[in-house]
Amino acid sequence: MLPLIGILLTVGYVFGVVKFLQGFRRTNFSGNQVQLALLWPVLIIVNGSYRENFLKALKGS
Repeated sequence: MLPLIGILLTVGYVFGVVKFLQGFRRTNFSGNQVQLALLWPVLIIVNGSYRENFLKALKGS
């Protein structure tokens, strides 16, 4: 069961990175694209502005 949870978390993390990079142009950010994508789980928790921009990147609005 534990390996399955690890696999699901990894897939979710990679999905978030890929979707954020694909929708990066929809955000208000101008640089550090890869760093912002890789740190998305932490930044969503601690930064409301990042949270809004991340959702813009995922939804496309």
